[in-house]
Amino acid sequence: MPYHPSRRLHLLLPALISVLLSACAPEGPGRVPQGLGQSVRGAAQKAPPGAPPGSCWDTEITPAIIETVTRQEQVTPPRLDASGQITTPATFRSVTRQEVVRPRRETWFETLCPADFSPDFVATLQRALAARGHFPETVTGLLDRATQRGILTYQRSQGLDSPTLSLENARKLGLISVKR
Repeated sequence: MPYHPSRRLHLLLPALISVLLSACAPEGPGRVPQGLGQSVRGAAQKAPPGAPPGSCWDTEITPAIIETVTRQEQVTPPRLDASGQITTPATFRSVTRQEVVRPRRETWFETLCPADFSPDFVATLQRALAARGHFPETVTGLLDRATQRGILTYQRSQGLDSPTLSLENARKLGLISVKR
């Protein structure tokens, strides 16, 4: 039987359909939607030097502040006569430079590990954020965009600009035990 391109497509079509449909599958309980949990997944992949094994970390990066500053620099001094009177004024030029007002800063903070984000834990987190006015949505147990926005707004009020829940803020929310 001679080869025909449509015959090959007929064999590959079921596999192609199953791959495409799997991308449409709803998120399972506690599963982090694709692209949302980068900070949670990333936390387990990096740690500061000397971090205890098995601990999870993330960073808050504060960008540098750079300002453009224009200053007048003297090119030639004024010329004076014998009596001290200015005969020729000083000449100046404008010099524009960029200056770092505040350098870039990377601050490490300990986080919960991805395995800790069970559906029950996330639902408790959502209720704790809602009680403090940072989660106006329905409690779902999913670590979704609304939950990450709630974490971010809560943590900003605590001085941390990150959607990754820090261990310290999880303790403040009463989600995990406090160290003694």
